[in-house]
Amino acid sequence: MNPAAHPAVALPALPSPRAAGCPFDPPPALQALQAERPVTRVRIWDGSEPWLITRHDHLRSLLGDPRVSSDPRQPGFPHRSAAMRERDRTNPTFINMDDPEHARLRRMVTAPFAVRKMQALRPAVQRIVDDLIDRMLAGPAPVDLVEAFALPVPSLVICALLGVPYDRHDFFQRRTQVIVRRTSTAEDVREAMDDLTDYLDELLTVKLASPGDDLLSELAVRRVATGEMTRREAARMGVLLLAAGHETTANMIALGTLALLSRPDQLALLREAEEPEVVAGAVEELLRYLNITHSGRRRVALEDIEIGGRTIRAGDGIVFANDIANRDPDAFPDPDRLDLTRDARRHVAFGFGVHQCLGQPLARIELQSVYSTLYRRVPTLRLATGIDQLEFKHDGFVYGVYSLPVTW
Repeated sequence: MNPAAHPAVALPALPSPRAAGCPFDPPPALQALQAERPVTRVRIWDGSEPWLITRHDHLRSLLGDPRVSSDPRQPGFPHRSAAMRERDRTNPTFINMDDPEHARLRRMVTAPFAVRKMQALRPAVQRIVDDLIDRMLAGPAPVDLVEAFALPVPSLVICALLGVPYDRHDFFQRRTQVIVRRTSTAEDVREAMDDLTDYLDELLTVKLASPGDDLLSELAVRRVATGEMTRREAARMGVLLLAAGHETTANMIALGTLALLSRPDQLALLREAEEPEVVAGAVEELLRYLNITHSGRRRVALEDIEIGGRTIRAGDGIVFANDIANRDPDAFPDPDRLDLTRDARRHVAFGFGVHQCLGQPLARIELQSVYSTLYRRVPTLRLATGIDQLEFKHDGFVYGVYSLPVTW
């Protein structure tokens, strides 16, 4: 749609703000578009006008369509910011590639994240969760749950899985925060990416000389040493796994806890749950309800595509609003209600199609361990401040809270 030819129709701006006092809900503008214009043009930061997809069925259809590309080098690709455009072009990873290259590289790390292998990690994850709760309970209250628990849990797990020393957690956590902050400059992101890639590159050199039982060693021995990947390519893959492996889950732990503390009836259901399938179902509903990856998945059309009565032309950018798609009433009745008994398994918090999140089996194990343990072991857990005093990550590509003061 050319706005000059349709002067009465103003293009919505993306991102749009959340409503005051509604930190768990997607922006009202997205809800209105889903009801009135589910396939529509929007205007983003650089003045370009990609299509916004807000319905659950449309999103799943297009994310599974080979005519839709993840390659940020394609003309018309709707980058999240100038900094992310720089990162996507200079530090390509398999998630920003199309098949067959995407499939070739993804296969190199698919096996370590398989459901069976992740299930084998459950006891180790549970020990980490219990140890951190022990430490938290032994110290003074109140405490920042983000710093004391939400961030260490996935950081310790991904470090053990990759073979990254946890004593460098400040180093990689701070640089990851720069990368996922919408306000970071291109120079900030480039420097953070270079620091992380250089570090993983050096670590791969160590693994080549003395491999261990970890994923980086496997990449070094089976991929780099054989010439299948360069060390720099392996380092970039390591950066992706390290950053994604802690940042998203940490935010989900903290924001999920806040949502449950705000809804004591749902918290009680989870605290009293004894069956693993009840906990697993609650995790899926929290993923659907909160959807912390709130900046939309970005793609570009390779061919003309008809959907929802509109024609997306070849070269048009596409933004998939997975947060509002998970609140689609046609897919999830009464979608704005958190209901831990709901069957929410068709949510798109992890995406859909060949590019869906590689680490979702690990994230589920971590969240199930956290949500089944924290509130049972600390039954009097409560906020130590008003919810209106919390600072939410409106400026991030991953949503959450910067800190969560709690007591018991």
